[in-house]
Amino acid sequence: MARMYKMARPAPKRRKRSGAEVREEGLAAARRLLLDGGPGAVTLANVGEAIGMSHANVLHHFGSAAGLQSALMGSMIQDLTGALDNVVDLLKTDDAAPRTIADHVFDAFDKGGAGPLAAWIVLSGDVVRLEPIREAVGALVTAIVGQSKDAAARERVRAAVLMVAVSAFGDAVIGPYLRDMLGQKDDAMRDLVTRFLPLFLSPGFLGLADD
Repeated sequence: MARMYKMARPAPKRRKRSGAEVREEGLAAARRLLLDGGPGAVTLANVGEAIGMSHANVLHHFGSAAGLQSALMGSMIQDLTGALDNVVDLLKTDDAAPRTIADHVFDAFDKGGAGPLAAWIVLSGDVVRLEPIREAVGALVTAIVGQSKDAAARERVRAAVLMVAVSAFGDAVIGPYLRDMLGQKDDAMRDLVTRFLPLFLSPGFLGLADD
């Protein structure tokens, strides 16, 4: 009797990817690892496993674990500054309400992991990487001041932006845990910022007046 052999399925061919594609996929995987497991999870081996490549191949495209982490930081900082730029564009075309400002700035820090990334950068001591944010924050102040005729607006707006940005950063990093401890709803901090903004700005919001 002829013996029957089960035909083995051919191994799937690995898809060829360009260097740019590998870096893009690697950074996307690294971002997910950062959000799911923290900075310690962002390793060449973990990224390689996530995108179906060997440790050596990932090393070839990023140079080192430090190179991978550096590229991830750069990518996420670019996303954060872009999100803040969107707030600036909004202010140039619309007399945005306090809640709109709060939502856009909070989203900039919350979505994509910018808040945890900023914490990682500060704790690592590599604060020079935050420098691109300086320009975006400065542009945000200028955009708000540009809608006011008050000569004293700049300092008051700088204080308002500081309050909103620090609140958004803190909410992105530890907000979910604190809200749970205090039995607060998800947008509780956004509500508070919305209420406080008019204290920095006039009743007409962007029309600032001297004290």
